Amino acid sequence: WMPGAMVGLREIDPNGVRKRQLMGFGASVLLAVCMVAGFQAAHKGSGPVGLLQKSSIGANILKMQSLANGTAPAAAAGNGTAASDEAAPGDGGSVLFIKDGSLAGLVVADIIVYVCGAAGVGFACYLYWIVSKINLTADGEEQSLMVKSAKESDEELVVIYETIQEGAQAFLWAEYQICGIFVVGFGLLIFVLCSHTSGEWSWNIGGLTALSFVIGGVTSILSGYIGMMVAVFSNARTTVSAKYEGEEGWQRSFNCAFRAGGVMGYSLVALSLMTVYTLSLCYREYFSVFGADGERSIHYKHLFECLAGYGLGGSAIAMFGRVGGGIFTKAADVGADLSGKVIGVGDGKKLDEDSPYNPGVIADNVGDNVGDVAGMGSDLFGSFGEASCAAMLIGASSAAIAEAGWGALVFPLYISAFGILVCLGVSFVATDVYPVKKEEDIENVLKVQLFLTSVGMTVVLFPLAYGALPASIDLGATTGVTPLMCYVAVVSGLWGGCLIGFITELYTSHSYTPVRDVALSAETGAATNIIYGLALGYQSVILPVIIISLIMFTSVKMCGMYGVALAALGMLSTLATCLAIDVYGPISDNAGGIAEMAELPGEVRDKTDALDAAGNTTAAIGKGFAIGSAALVSLALFGAFITRASAAMAADDSLVIKGVNLLTPVVFSFIIFGAMIPYWFSALTMRSVGEAANAMVLEIARQFADIQGLSDSAGMDFHERAEHIAKGKKLVKPDYKACIAIATEASLREMIAPGVLVILSPILVGTFAGVEAVAGLLAGAIASSVQLAISMSNTGGAWDNAKKYTEKGELNGMFQFRDGSSIPLEDFRIAAEANHGNDAIKQYGATKGGKQEEVDIKDWLSELASKDPQRYIRILTGDEGIKTTDGRTCVYAGKKSAIHSAVVVGDTVGDPLKDTSGPALNIVMKLMAIISVVFADFFMSINGGNGLFNMGDIGA
Repeated sequence: WMPGAMVGLREIDPNGVRKRQLMGFGASVLLAVCMVAGFQAAHKGSGPVGLLQKSSIGANILKMQSLANGTAPAAAAGNGTAASDEAAPGDGGSVLFIKDGSLAGLVVADIIVYVCGAAGVGFACYLYWIVSKINLTADGEEQSLMVKSAKESDEELVVIYETIQEGAQAFLWAEYQICGIFVVGFGLLIFVLCSHTSGEWSWNIGGLTALSFVIGGVTSILSGYIGMMVAVFSNARTTVSAKYEGEEGWQRSFNCAFRAGGVMGYSLVALSLMTVYTLSLCYREYFSVFGADGERSIHYKHLFECLAGYGLGGSAIAMFGRVGGGIFTKAADVGADLSGKVIGVGDGKKLDEDSPYNPGVIADNVGDNVGDVAGMGSDLFGSFGEASCAAMLIGASSAAIAEAGWGALVFPLYISAFGILVCLGVSFVATDVYPVKKEEDIENVLKVQLFLTSVGMTVVLFPLAYGALPASIDLGATTGVTPLMCYVAVVSGLWGGCLIGFITELYTSHSYTPVRDVALSAETGAATNIIYGLALGYQSVILPVIIISLIMFTSVKMCGMYGVALAALGMLSTLATCLAIDVYGPISDNAGGIAEMAELPGEVRDKTDALDAAGNTTAAIGKGFAIGSAALVSLALFGAFITRASAAMAADDSLVIKGVNLLTPVVFSFIIFGAMIPYWFSALTMRSVGEAANAMVLEIARQFADIQGLSDSAGMDFHERAEHIAKGKKLVKPDYKACIAIATEASLREMIAPGVLVILSPILVGTFAGVEAVAGLLAGAIASSVQLAISMSNTGGAWDNAKKYTEKGELNGMFQFRDGSSIPLEDFRIAAEANHGNDAIKQYGATKGGKQEEVDIKDWLSELASKDPQRYIRILTGDEGIKTTDGRTCVYAGKKSAIHSAVVVGDTVGDPLKDTSGPALNIVMKLMAIISVVFADFFMSINGGNGLFNMGDIGA
């Protein structure tokens, strides 16, 4: 055992851990050096171009370069609108070099971005410090305030925590090695293809785009790693916090999980913001030229086109994180569920998925972090990077924004910067002002967080828009755009995201009728449960799609594609809070699993189950939020693609002015083809989960068959195991690592094909069929992905919470047992509405002073299992009824019952929908769109944008 930064971390491979630490430290130092270099370069003109320009040789080289591009710098342009004598041929009539604004605008931008970013990083460190103060082993004074637990359970908790941590690190290390190879290989492809523009080779453009891609990929990896390590660091601490009795236990456990989620939320947004801004400062310096009087002019078009690689890097890593992590987590989850709750361990005994004797349990808990934390973090990081790049690229095409200065160009980053401060201030409401004191408070507190951050941003954005943007903006065909219109676009995205979150909650929380109806449908088996869940998923698409459509219409109508990009950033402006809420879910899920595996008292598990149930809902809300923002980001990137492609067209043929003709054969045919891509992708990912889960079930079955004594140990309850140990006998534990290895190998192998499909589709279509075909491909993929992703995520979320509703015992008393003496069904249902749940089926058991008293159904069944096993099995299978407190005879519908098995089947079917294919579809549409943006100039260099097969009508 060795002390480390994280309490209880066991270093299995010191050399491997040291290597990872050095790589992480090196990446952090590189990021810091880039930031400092960019800041100094922007203010001192000391970047590579600035230094070159200070020599007469360098000035001549730059002059020749400008002349070759058709952009000869003007001598002292006194009135100062542009530094170019004329626009370059093939740039759509746009002015390339724009004179730099005042230094004050640059200084203000630096202060806003770096101060807000530093505040985010500082607050993340503060939250981590608070979480780290929770000890896994409580002292005597703390133990007096906690629920009493066995010493063996407390020791087992630490062992389980370390095992999960090691498994998570092992998977991430294996995955990021593959991602590193991909970043290098695809970076070289970007370098070559993006250097080929307008029939010429511009190696500097390709090189800078590839550099942006690498930095975006590394930052995405760093974001996922931070979130993963914080999640596995805090899961056991949440369990320990839940051991406190009464209100203190609720508040401590919730605060631990929520603050840990905040560490990822604030650090991710702050690091992403400062990295993309620093990179833009460096490129600003590189693409600057100076007139005879020393006045700076900047080629904004090239600057932001090269910066687009940053979003591509983030989204590409997110694809592998989402798909690989999703396959891992669901292979483990489905395998553990089916093995324990449906197949069982023999003699009719069922096994909880979180039982320490379920071989797949550790892999399941590792997977919760891999998919829902690291994957989600990389996904939303990609959304932020892509939306920011798209907004700045489209904004730079407007002379009014470019001439207004640096502050107007980076206005999209201001939205995220001030979002950090608003989220930071509101976070204290959940932990201090209006804390969780009972189960019913959890969802209310989380919803209040979303609402208050949205209100705060609505107030802050108004003066921000008027302070940063010019009074009138022309954006291609959209003219006369005002700061108020831009403000409305941002706010429409902000509140649209909030509404989508609340609608998602309606369809995925068991506090509401839709999910309860899905649970009730299990009375007649798994088939009806699945039918109801599918119907719910399809229905849940309606309102979110209407909201997204209204946001798109409003923002495009007022501000063109720039408005869509702003709406996407508005939806992402509360990203720090949304990530904190989203990461809270898997942390709580892990906390519940640890409590179950360590066999802590029921009071602890009740708290963690309640936190987990709310976490399932918040995870579904987070997925709805991510899908909605992805739809807007994808449309914004679509606009950026059209803008960039049009820059290489004659003004009369520009797609920005003419639009994309839907009735063109190439466009319409590729819309249909693009709409098929999400289904192809989903088929690959779901089949991968099925194959991996099948391998997991077979491995678990092998262990029960081959490991002598494992089935016997698994079949005992807690008291039987305690007696077994007291007699000096040993319990047999499963081989957890074998299951982790299966999930890791399967996920890393199976994530390749879906990733290749998404990455190569736009490149191949653009190369062979041209720009118009890519436009059709993106339109079809976006429209199809949005519908499918929402349906999948909400269907799976509803099935999951229907299972949680059943496991709480809320269905007990709801289903009539027909024994020939039943009351009319309608009367039974009326009585059931008034009296159901575990309290409705309390049984008379233990005697006290000669008088029988009611016993909780769980305790009664546990005692019955040892006294009369045959009757116990009949009750669980529904072959024998059980009396309610109001005299009705009902079917038992709690844990390990036949009805529970039915909802577990629904849950396992929904697992790959909600945690693999569904969430990954938002990356499908984003990644295809950002790839199209990055390679737009390459597409335009092939037959004037008509492709090798000359299928388009550009220039016709």
